[in-house]
Amino acid sequence: MRLLIALLTALFPVMASAAETPQTVDLTGSTVGILALCVFVIAYVLVVAEEWLHLRKSIPVLLGAVIIWTMIGATYASMGDTEIVHRTVQHSLIEFAELFLFLLVAMTYINTLDERGVFDALRGWLVSRGFSLRTLFWLTGLIAFFLSPIADNMTTALVMASVAIAVGAGHPRFVTVACINIVVAANSGGAWSPFGDITTLMVWQKGVFPAHEFLVLFVPALVSWIIPAAIMATQVPKATPEPLAVRPVVRFGGLVIIGMFIGTIALTVTLHAAFHLPPALGMMGGLGALMLMNYTLNRIGALHKDGEVHHQLIDQGGLSGAESSDPYQENKGPRLNTFNQVARSEWDTLLFFYGIIMCVGGLGTLGYLSVGSEMLYGELGPTVTNILMGVISAVIDNIPVMFAVLSMYPDMNDGQWLLVTLTAGIGGSLLAIGSAAGVAVMGTARGYYTFFGHLRWSWAIGLGYGAGIWTHFLLNG
Repeated sequence: MRLLIALLTALFPVMASAAETPQTVDLTGSTVGILALCVFVIAYVLVVAEEWLHLRKSIPVLLGAVIIWTMIGATYASMGDTEIVHRTVQHSLIEFAELFLFLLVAMTYINTLDERGVFDALRGWLVSRGFSLRTLFWLTGLIAFFLSPIADNMTTALVMASVAIAVGAGHPRFVTVACINIVVAANSGGAWSPFGDITTLMVWQKGVFPAHEFLVLFVPALVSWIIPAAIMATQVPKATPEPLAVRPVVRFGGLVIIGMFIGTIALTVTLHAAFHLPPALGMMGGLGALMLMNYTLNRIGALHKDGEVHHQLIDQGGLSGAESSDPYQENKGPRLNTFNQVARSEWDTLLFFYGIIMCVGGLGTLGYLSVGSEMLYGELGPTVTNILMGVISAVIDNIPVMFAVLSMYPDMNDGQWLLVTLTAGIGGSLLAIGSAAGVAVMGTARGYYTFFGHLRWSWAIGLGYGAGIWTHFLLNG
């Protein structure tokens, strides 16, 4: 081990005085600091190029994280201190663990609702109403704006984009603008809820301000969506698609689980506000309740259908009830299995969050976040910097941007923290690759929703971005 440390130290010498304490060493100008920054940049370029390379976005950041922290560990070990690296890695791991557990439960609930046919029922209801394309354009956007604060912006965008594709057959121009509108609405809707976007969740879990303060961003977020939507609506064809014969059906227990999901969120907010308990604790309690409900629904369905099938088989002179392997599955759809829904979670996304948090945590340990905070918030000021952060988030995704801001933790009032929360949420709409919602819809609506198709309307989305910021200053200044 000492030989390995010596070799790594020779490869990555520290250009800082050994007399300084590890906590105050600035490694931004050292070889190890520059190499670590290069590793992060290369990893993130590979993330951005995922659509063309077909390389899972979690892979480069997972490898980048271990390379960065290995270099940091070797550097501090050569200075005779391994404790600070241990503590800082643990801090980043705790940050990720809280986010991971929260998201895992939320994804499991969403997957369970999807398995119970809740989202299919919503799609079926919309496409069987006989609405005009213009009405559907506004309805899908409105639902996306109000659904994303609960179901998160990516899931919401996927559900509503599938509606646009289903009803827009033969009207490709409608599908294109409808998908752009849905992505913008989902991102804007997620900005005024602590659960609507990963960035707002990180701000809330960090304890910057309580959950109810996000609600003051409702009107600015609404404005940021309404303006580009009104402009794009002029390009929607004046046509009414044929209503589809779709029967909306929510499977056994689906409505109960909707109530449980809302109750889990309420419990989480209450525990955090009243006792300052981590939000992940309340969400994990909700997961336990979902598992219990899973068991109860399966037992009720099986007992009810066992008797029903038994009588039917006797009347028909058929097989005995013992030979019916799963009557519940035959009559009520597939059995609920919470662990299957856990397995269906977006593991690539969850592991991507781990890699990003660890990489940014490593760059913070090297001193880059302190330098960035001084350059941006110290010289440009919080207002200009926070507006700029939204634009940057459209290029490199809002998650690492917000995590970097939270790691810097500049001295700002609540109005400025709300501003950066708003801009990181709605700024991702400026480009198709700027948000998880946009990237997800690009995969679902191939040929309709593209990077350049979205780019054509970036000017209108930019008008909404500016108007949303102006409204925030006007109302919450």
